[in-house]
Amino acid sequence: MGCSSSVRRPADLDIVRESYDRVADNYVEMVATTGLGDVRTHPWLRAAMDVFADAVGGLGPVLDVGCGPGTVTAYLVDRGVNASGVDLSPRMIEHARRLYPQCSFSVASSTDLDLADSSLGGVMGWWSLFNLPRDVLPQVLSSFARALVPGGQLIVATHVGDNDVARTEAYGGVAVNWTTYQWRPEQLAALIEQTGLRQVAELRLPAEGQIGPGVVLVAQRDHSDLRRVYDEAPQDVDRDHRSM
Repeated sequence: MGCSSSVRRPADLDIVRESYDRVADNYVEMVATTGLGDVRTHPWLRAAMDVFADAVGGLGPVLDVGCGPGTVTAYLVDRGVNASGVDLSPRMIEHARRLYPQCSFSVASSTDLDLADSSLGGVMGWWSLFNLPRDVLPQVLSSFARALVPGGQLIVATHVGDNDVARTEAYGGVAVNWTTYQWRPEQLAALIEQTGLRQVAELRLPAEGQIGPGVVLVAQRDHSDLRRVYDEAPQDVDRDHRSM
């Protein structure tokens, strides 16, 4: 059966979708020419993905939420993982289907997946959840946790910081309209823990060039009875770090 609790739809979802549609072509070119966004060019990110693939590969389907042009989804499939991808942007999905026809991709928002309980071996939010408002992300993480089978894992990577950054251009000066919600690693870890998952790994990445610091967190579902949280108002975590 599907999740009983609904996830609030962000007010700016359509605006964010349109922004990613506009930058999709430039983003795909950037990945191809610079390797940014491709785990194969970053040894630590590749290592994290390899460990994740080994852990979840035999547990069931793996969903890459916010897959963009499908680069990481395809990497998992090449490793024998039954992975598929979803993305908010139809243009991103067009690229993913063109570049990786052997993989399965569909257009969907992380807030409207209606994932069945205990249906997935793994879930990824690989630098793809940072546009979710602070009161929506906990609901999305909770839906991911419920969707995991016992032993299944969630891997999340995102931008680290204390502020929310309003973006008006990206990827070569293309006009966009979205907010990047930055998190401290301990804040994000607390949100994930409150879903009932147990953190099993954390990788902190320092700022490099024009790219700010980041964090990769991995958590596992150990029991079949997860605590159900965030069905009502989400809990605050370290309110002093909020800028809104």
